Amino acid sequence: MTGPNRREFVQAAACLLAGAALPGCAGVAAVRVTPSNGAVRLSTRELPQLARAGGHAKVLPEGATTPIYVLAGENGGYTALSSICTHRACTVDVEGAQLVCPCHGSIFDRTGRVLKGPAREPLRSFPLTATPGGELVIRLETQP
Repeated sequence: MTGPNRREFVQAAACLLAGAALPGCAGVAAVRVTPSNGAVRLSTRELPQLARAGGHAKVLPEGATTPIYVLAGENGGYTALSSICTHRACTVDVEGAQLVCPCHGSIFDRTGRVLKGPAREPLRSFPLTATPGGELVIRLETQP
């Protein structure tokens, strides 16, 4: 009786690893949203992760190729930042109070300000307004 050949073994191992990684990826999946009049509207009731200070959500406006992070601040405010590092355009990850670029190690605070290079420019921010009814309005217009 013979075991799997090398190719079969590698394929099976890759499938097992991918399957194990999927539950971890599910928590960072982007919520797809449809812009209207240059803005997206989010309900904090539909994004419970934004109910607590330090929480975050990743949203992907229809037609966009990169997501936006919506971050809940310590004082009840919110910030909307690009998920793209200004150094070499890698996707940053939210890690607690910081956004970290896995490619070259740049670190940003939750307002997008550079804490550690090589990035020199802050993350792009999007104007965000919170309404008394729990709706967040993010303007998608291009910054100068």
